[in-house]
Amino acid sequence: MTFLAPERLFLAIALAGLVAAYVVMQARRGRYAARFTNLELLEKVAPLRPGWRRHVPAAAFLLMMGLFVTGFARPAADVRVPREQATIMLAVDVSSSMEAADVEPDRLTAAQRAARTFLDGLPGRFNVGLVAFAGSAAVTVPPTTDRRAVRSGIDGLTLGPRTAIGEGVLSSLRAVTDFGAQFGEAAPPAHVVLLSDGTNTAGRSPEEAAQRAVAAGVPVSTIAYGTAEGVIYQNGTALPVPVDGPALERLAQQTGGGYYEAASGDELRQVYADIGGAVGYRTERREIWAWFAGAGLLAACVAALASLLWFSRIP
Repeated sequence: MTFLAPERLFLAIALAGLVAAYVVMQARRGRYAARFTNLELLEKVAPLRPGWRRHVPAAAFLLMMGLFVTGFARPAADVRVPREQATIMLAVDVSSSMEAADVEPDRLTAAQRAARTFLDGLPGRFNVGLVAFAGSAAVTVPPTTDRRAVRSGIDGLTLGPRTAIGEGVLSSLRAVTDFGAQFGEAAPPAHVVLLSDGTNTAGRSPEEAAQRAVAAGVPVSTIAYGTAEGVIYQNGTALPVPVDGPALERLAQQTGGGYYEAASGDELRQVYADIGGAVGYRTERREIWAWFAGAGLLAACVAALASLLWFSRIP
């Protein structure tokens, strides 16, 4: 929590003075009571003493003042607010390494299932596009709110040779730019979610793509997908296809996106759920003084009620 007018908290000094004055008055009252030595007469004059109850109205009053001073300083907190609209580009690696079976039933099939689940969890007003990349990249589905079109594109992904991660990012950025042109300066915010299981082996580098993404203000979240034990078979020969996590992590860090790792279909679905929660909301700083004002009014009611019930007067 922060304060938009912190200088107003200096009023707490006056509140501290009230607390000190109350403590002093109670101490003096105790000294005066000690001077009354005829205890039998005191019992007859005041057989029932309020004890701790006499402090309740004062404590509630001081609490009320503290809450009002805090609210007067305009406290604010970061609040997650659902986005009204956004453009999400799904960039999926369809290189031949995605046929590895270290993720059941294989990497590509599990990725398609998780992508469909991710798609279903996004708000219907979000525009979603699909880019497939292997040795090159292509926009399979431009940004759209038509979920059936995107789902059909996911189902139709096919494998190809090599891996062009940089091209996957650049194609996603072009799709975002083309789509946003119709809105001008009011274009919705965009985010690229890129899944890959290998090292960049074709096209422009991820570093160049990261620079372009930063210039466009589009974060790229990356998912390192698969395990270190993944293999594929070509002409009967086993070829290791381990995940290159560090390269994907650098891409995410450079663009302000998130980096995730998924070694199973369940983990991938959870990663997509986490990303969906992140891109579906924005953080706003909002004033929360009303909460303190409401609590202060409640404390005032407690002070008044306690005083009326126990002392038949209003403080």
